[in-house]
Amino acid sequence: MKFKEYSSEKNISFYFFKIKTKNLCRFAQNLTVLILHNLGTNNSVLNQFISEIRDVNIQNDAMRFRRNIERIGEILSYELSKTLAYTEATVQTPLGNKAMILPTNSLVLCSVLRAGIPLHQGLLNYFDTAENAFISAYRYHLDNSDEFEIIVKYLAAPSLENKTLILTDPMLATGKTLENTYRALKSHGTPKQIHIVSVIGSKTGIDYIENLFPENTHLWIAAIDEKLNAKGYIVPGLGDAGDLSYGTKL
Repeated sequence: MKFKEYSSEKNISFYFFKIKTKNLCRFAQNLTVLILHNLGTNNSVLNQFISEIRDVNIQNDAMRFRRNIERIGEILSYELSKTLAYTEATVQTPLGNKAMILPTNSLVLCSVLRAGIPLHQGLLNYFDTAENAFISAYRYHLDNSDEFEIIVKYLAAPSLENKTLILTDPMLATGKTLENTYRALKSHGTPKQIHIVSVIGSKTGIDYIENLFPENTHLWIAAIDEKLNAKGYIVPGLGDAGDLSYGTKL
């Protein structure tokens, strides 16, 4: 795997993950599989919100935690919006007409219940005309061990055919939740473009999903941590985003 870093004119870091095809000749083609936008590498108010959701002295305020996740979703949405397709349209004001450049993508926002709801709301605040999809996915631990599999039990989604799919999962830990979510969504059509939006991810999880999605899939993320613990949680991370948002579960 090759790893390159670029900077845009807007001072946003882009990471282009490239893999070689199975052709082992020296002219083997390199394909850009996953385009990662790590916004946490830049100085901005985003880092204040990330700090508060991590801080054990602040994060137990569930309302504040949810609102900070929502704010992070709004910031990620704004940056994501710069990559969408646009066209010129004329808007009539009370005093005349004004040419505007407006987005044209047909968006579908898909979130993983329940932890993904505040992040979903942040995106919906900006992409308020988008269609919506929801999926339940949870960890099932075998014999109470650290090993687990992802169980998907519920999916409600419109057609994804030729649309822009935005998958939201606040904690990109192992990457298996995104893998199973995308697998379940395939029966609803083939999207034109896929964006993944996460709050915190692990390097392990990002490595895992890099070749699971179509070429030129974008990952928008607010922070990346170094490792996972034995139970597959991000370290240092923030804990359980679902529990912090809505209370502990049995």
